[in-house]
Amino acid sequence: MVFRIMQMLFLRNIALLDTETLAPGEAREALFRDRRGYLLYLSTCIPSLFNEERIIRLGAREALIWLNEGEWNQGSFWG
Repeated sequence: MVFRIMQMLFLRNIALLDTETLAPGEAREALFRDRRGYLLYLSTCIPSLFNEERIIRLGAREALIWLNEGEWNQGSFWG
């Protein structure tokens, strides 16, 4: 039996506005590392609307770019 150990490296919350309803919400982004590399977990929480979740596998370079995003660029991996 092989166990995959995953470690959370960083977590951040980003305030957002839904573009259609202008409802305030929050996006959560978490960077994990496992034996194969990096995973970026993206989640939105907007009251009274659907929530969206994504998981993206990143290379080391992309993970460093995500970690070093300035405040004005946070959320860029949603696009």
